[in-house]
Amino acid sequence: MKIVIRSRMKELRARYDLTQEQLANIVDVRRETIGHIEKNKYNLSLILAYKISRALKSTIEEVFTFEEVS
Repeated sequence: MKIVIRSRMKELRARYDLTQEQLANIVDVRRETIGHIEKNKYNLSLILAYKISRALKSTIEEVFTFEEVS
């Protein structure tokens, strides 16, 4: 079984008028990392998920969904 993490980051960034660069600066990562997470091409840590969620004034569950795929 494989678990895929899906993100609502782009939608939530738009709500708060944040660019990828601005969010990256807030959570102390590179802009490319934010882009990869939004495209589901990066397996982020729980700590980074928490930082992103806090920056987007949301819970981890509101920003990220976890799906089991076979």
